[in-house]
Amino acid sequence: MKSVTVDGPVAVVPTDRPVRMGLIGLGSMGRHHARVIREVEGMQLVAVADPFGDKHGVAAELAVLPDVQSLIDTGIDAAMVAVPTYLHEDVALALADAGVHTMVEKPIAATAESGRRVAAAFAQAGLVGCVGYVERCNPALLEMRRRIEAGELGEVYQIATSRQGPFPARIADVGVVKDLATHDIDLAAWIAQSPYAVVSGQVTHRSGREHEDMVVASGRLANGIVVSHIVNWLSPRKVRETVATGEKGSFVADTLTGDLTFVANGDVTSQWDRVAVFRGVSEGDAIRYAIAKREPLRVEQENFRDVLRGKPEAASLVVSMEEGVHTLTVVEAVLESAATDRTVAV
Repeated sequence: MKSVTVDGPVAVVPTDRPVRMGLIGLGSMGRHHARVIREVEGMQLVAVADPFGDKHGVAAELAVLPDVQSLIDTGIDAAMVAVPTYLHEDVALALADAGVHTMVEKPIAATAESGRRVAAAFAQAGLVGCVGYVERCNPALLEMRRRIEAGELGEVYQIATSRQGPFPARIADVGVVKDLATHDIDLAAWIAQSPYAVVSGQVTHRSGREHEDMVVASGRLANGIVVSHIVNWLSPRKVRETVATGEKGSFVADTLTGDLTFVANGDVTSQWDRVAVFRGVSEGDAIRYAIAKREPLRVEQENFRDVLRGKPEAASLVVSMEEGVHTLTVVEAVLESAATDRTVAV
């Protein structure tokens, strides 16, 4: 999979000054982006915009501009888009037309068709365009992917995720599939380095809202790995877990704590007859790795900065708009499967 819209490492922002950043959307995610952009060395937040104002008080010394054109007029190098999903396409297309490198919060747009228009606009303009899937920057998942690439799991058989918790009041325009399951769909393809081939899903509506609040989805990636996702907004217990199982054992990532554990296949012979007749693996040693834990949102913005600076290794660390479109295509396939009660080819 490609990692950024532009091909190859090239500095698209001069390296002798900070990247002049604009931020549009000052809501629940935008406020965190404002803080992190200010903290990242080599970035300078020079303009913010939100037609609904600054309810979290993050603008500080900056004027709160009314729209994306006002943001563009300040002469920014790059922008972070954190507006509601239904506005992603219009805002992103305006930035592409103005020649502004952009990261769009996930999902890339409200529909895959809309996302394709956004991706095409940035590609045709030769701009850096990427999508903010912050879970890829979680320390536990970064370490899991590194160890899988190093062959520590052997052949990967299955990736299973669980993302459950109470309903977030911040969400109004999409259901749990486009808001939360999109993370897990992106993660599974990224960890396995393979796109989805087929998917099926079941959803339910239990909170009286227009959109679904629970989903169970399963599928198969193009490389044969099977995947499953349990996602909902109706659990009193918050769970964020990704498990990759392969021929040597399982990696278990808890993204709430940033912890990664490896459970090896055991080689101890059981003396208990009822267990011994099972011809599979047994539980072996478990290791919880000591890993550096940095704030994922900060890592995400540093990666964006490094792509703009043309650092060779950075291109593989951000989520391309093409990948964002693929994830949204899978999301729509899950919803189609739930509506038609059939498996859908991606």
